[in-house]
Amino acid sequence: MNINKAYKFKQINDLISSSGTVMNVNLQSFSEQGYELVINLLPDDSKHATGNEKHLIESQGIQYCHIAVDWDNPKSSDFESFEAIMKASQDKKIHIHCAANYRATAFYGMFACKYFNWTKEQFNELTSEIWQLSEYPTWVKFVSDNTQIPI
Repeated sequence: MNINKAYKFKQINDLISSSGTVMNVNLQSFSEQGYELVINLLPDDSKHATGNEKHLIESQGIQYCHIAVDWDNPKSSDFESFEAIMKASQDKKIHIHCAANYRATAFYGMFACKYFNWTKEQFNELTSEIWQLSEYPTWVKFVSDNTQIPI
């Protein structure tokens, strides 16, 4: 099954996509779709987590990175880890996911603001197709603190 069937899938650009929960059937076809890196922002104890995701991804020869971002308490160190991975992987085809594509779009939007000079409007355009950041004060503060862009 193609990853674009994953929950709240979003093709951000030619190299970057994001989504919510990915199922085993989605994970098994990543190499066929040309992905070189999967970044999972979902904690292992989430009911949406896929228990054998790391194995399924790495068995296809794809790099796998896991940053367990607590929905209720995202940390700057989480974003710093994401930032380092993204900077080291600029030419790779990457899929970023979490439970509902909230964390994934926020993290990528923050990265794009910092490194591609995205504006608040560009950030909001990406995230608002998936969720309303303004409804989550913890995330408004987190994004504002880590991008210097008032949301």
